[in-house]
Amino acid sequence: MHRYRTHNCGELRAGRVGETVRLSGWVHRVRDHGGIIFVDLRDSHGITQVVVHPERDFYEAVEHWRLESVICFTGVVVQRSPDTVNARLATGEVELDAQEMEILNDSLVLPFSVAVEDDCDENLRLRHRFLDLRRAGLHERILLRSRVVKAIRRILGDDLGFSEFQTPILTKSSPEGARDFLVPSRLHPGKFYALPQAPQLFKQLLMISGFDRYFQIAPCFRDEDARADRSPGEFYQVDLEMAFATQDDVFDVVEKLFTRLFPEFTDKKVSGAPFVRIPYREAMVKYGTDKPDLRIPIEIQDVSELFRDCEFNAFRQVVRGGGVVRAIPARGIAGRPRSFFDNLIAFAQERGGKGLAYLSWVEDGVKSPIAKFFPESALEDLRRRGGLGVGDVMFFVADQEKAATRLAGEVRNRLADLLDLRDDGRFDFCWIVDYPLFELNEETGKIDFSHNPFSLPQGGMEALETQAPLAVLGYQYDLVCNGVELSSGAIRNHRPDIMIKAFAIAGYGESVVEDKFGGLLRAFKFGAPPHGGIAPGLDRLVMLLAGCRNIREVTAFPLNQNAQDLLLGAPGTVDPRQLKDLHIQMKPAKAGKGSQAG
Repeated sequence: MHRYRTHNCGELRAGRVGETVRLSGWVHRVRDHGGIIFVDLRDSHGITQVVVHPERDFYEAVEHWRLESVICFTGVVVQRSPDTVNARLATGEVELDAQEMEILNDSLVLPFSVAVEDDCDENLRLRHRFLDLRRAGLHERILLRSRVVKAIRRILGDDLGFSEFQTPILTKSSPEGARDFLVPSRLHPGKFYALPQAPQLFKQLLMISGFDRYFQIAPCFRDEDARADRSPGEFYQVDLEMAFATQDDVFDVVEKLFTRLFPEFTDKKVSGAPFVRIPYREAMVKYGTDKPDLRIPIEIQDVSELFRDCEFNAFRQVVRGGGVVRAIPARGIAGRPRSFFDNLIAFAQERGGKGLAYLSWVEDGVKSPIAKFFPESALEDLRRRGGLGVGDVMFFVADQEKAATRLAGEVRNRLADLLDLRDDGRFDFCWIVDYPLFELNEETGKIDFSHNPFSLPQGGMEALETQAPLAVLGYQYDLVCNGVELSSGAIRNHRPDIMIKAFAIAGYGESVVEDKFGGLLRAFKFGAPPHGGIAPGLDRLVMLLAGCRNIREVTAFPLNQNAQDLLLGAPGTVDPRQLKDLHIQMKPAKAGKGSQAG
């Protein structure tokens, strides 16, 4: 018989009755029923009930066990009586009559419950993450993540012909948007490696090297502030790239991946291929965001021209001043109490809006403080545009375009929350396409790359030379599901002249491009094929499938919101000899500030 177990704790069934077996696991629960002690023994596979009778020589020791101690039991599998079968357990028809017991390791008193997943301080959970990972919910989500990765490898590698490669972790710092994590070099004083924000340059170089289809489950490192859907340190993405590929080719592969992957892990309805494609500018008007949740049956409309010459001075001034008016229709809420509308107006003001006007269509006409400013023809036009009828309402946001777009999107989402408009039984995918290649930096007034500096402009070199920078579109795209941005990608530029020209428009001279991206630029001069790809975020993907809202709930050992590893104590101080080896000297800390590397 095996030293620790002949079966796992989720394996025993009625067909094993009468067999002598050995189980090892953690003490999940202990119950004393009239002198007979019942122990729920747990491992990664499940729970088996173990029965300890008073005549056993280890019976008295049970009083001294603490929950989460590790115990090994040897005993006989027994059929439970019909009235004691536990249908909630896969092993619920049987139990183990314990004949031998060995304590493999005692546990201290627990800082929080493992068996009961009650709320407790997240930092306490992260400090004892090894206990937290034993809790059923988090434990299952981490196993789900493993199964998802295995399925991705099967679909991409076996079914779609992709080869899995690994790319370097120590690389060169480059201006890709977020802050780099830097690693000082011992052999090259004063120089630093950077941890990759993404394998962007390497996957392009693999295509130039003659490989056809690449993927990897890639670790990425960005020194960013934490959000619910973003880690402050590292994350993983399903990185893939294809040679001789058009945008349609990339979409076809990704749609095959997700329409096969999601049904393996959910019973919800999944969008069929091809996924809806929405141009970026259309998405910003209709949904107020480039991450639209298509489950919400509300489309925003631009109604600016209707208000250019209206008597409602507040809207007229906004439009004549270069701003916009956006309308958000909502059905069946005209009868809501005044407090509903007041609270929605307060919400808009809290989000930086100047207010929120509205019109309500009721049995005897249109009810609203602003209705008097509009002729009947204008009210009818608004009603027709929104497809509204009696009982419906149209809200209005008026401001400069960027602010109005953002606020209208937030009001749309708020209405969805208040009215429970999202269908939780669906995964609705869409592509956001035709992103502008450049954008205006409002702080500096300069032209910046808006999405990915390595993207191919639509129209190629001619577009860069003849169009205004903000009018140039790129072969750039995002994959969005239920309001979550799952992925960004692009057809890459593969020509050195286009690369130099695009970076020049963004304010980077050729010498800067040579310095920061010299390897890629050099590779472009030796026969680079057209290529493109995408990189779905693994963490967000598992979040969606698991129904979570926080990325730390699908990550085994995450940093906290302050970018700290509370379990192992990182970041931490290091031995001065290590700093000396790296040619780093610490300056004395200033009052109220931490130490700085000099």
